[in-house]
Amino acid sequence: MSSTSIRHDWQREEISALFDIPFNQLLARAHAVHAQYHDPDAVQVSTLLSIKTGGCPEDCAYCPQAQRYQTGVQAEKLMSTEAVLAQARAARAAGASRFCMGAAWRNPKDRDVEKVAEMISAVRGLGMETCATLGMLSSSQAQTLKSAGLDYYNHNLDTAPEHYDQIISTRSIDDRLQTLDHVREAGLKTCCGGIVGLGETREQRAGLLQALANLPQHPDSVPINQLVQVPGTPLHGTEALDPFEFVRTIAVARLLMPASMVRLSAGREQMNEGIQALCFFAGANSIFYGDKLLTTGNPQAAADRALFRRLDLHPLEIQEVSETVHASILETAQACEHPPA
Repeated sequence: MSSTSIRHDWQREEISALFDIPFNQLLARAHAVHAQYHDPDAVQVSTLLSIKTGGCPEDCAYCPQAQRYQTGVQAEKLMSTEAVLAQARAARAAGASRFCMGAAWRNPKDRDVEKVAEMISAVRGLGMETCATLGMLSSSQAQTLKSAGLDYYNHNLDTAPEHYDQIISTRSIDDRLQTLDHVREAGLKTCCGGIVGLGETREQRAGLLQALANLPQHPDSVPINQLVQVPGTPLHGTEALDPFEFVRTIAVARLLMPASMVRLSAGREQMNEGIQALCFFAGANSIFYGDKLLTTGNPQAAADRALFRRLDLHPLEIQEVSETVHASILETAQACEHPPA
């Protein structure tokens, strides 16, 4: 039994104090907690596919899929189930255990959800975990996805509540929280994290992690994205986040949510191998695998496999238990890139 308790009552000053711990001490503390709850040498591997790209009506300042920004991303129709299944087979062959499907919708129509449900059933039939990020969901839509066999639903908080309206104006953080309520009520696992490097302060990074850690249930997966700056988006040209500050954020996330999977998501292509190694030591134990995350680049699978070998890491395997596909380490164990709004 771990000596580190699961809490949902973190105060901002406590989290700020964690960020202020000397770097080596912080990483040592985070690694010790990580090892209490997880195999420290296992990394869950996911592949993310954009099943419906571009044309999103939201104004998320980081997102190249917003139709109001000139980013070169063209709106595309929803992929067919057959095309998605072919991509899932390729991802499984490359070593991915979870297949995530992202669509650039503000909130999908019921007929769209029915089509995605077909995809989920087909992918799950391959023996893979499934995840979807489709925007805001109604309660009935969440139930439809659950009935199709969906394991995880991604809906990020993106940034601290007090910083939120500087990044997005077309929906509120309460809208996001309502979708998470619907997802939990449907019995789905939650994948919920945020983006750092949006021009926020360290105090606001602490606020994002506080909002995540004080949810009624900790997200099963917590993607920590680093802003990928895309020309044409309002945040292009934002001062880059110091890479060691990113590692600190991973470590604090691990301390606050010890049983969750903490995922290195968008921005990993810009991280050198040393920074990635520090993130794994600090408690990151999930990655996206492949050459693309929705519309931005990602390290090639071969490079990831080589890095795993050098760091003595291995992919987390999944197994079938009671008709539910899940990770073989703690059942508690997070679009997905900068997910579509």
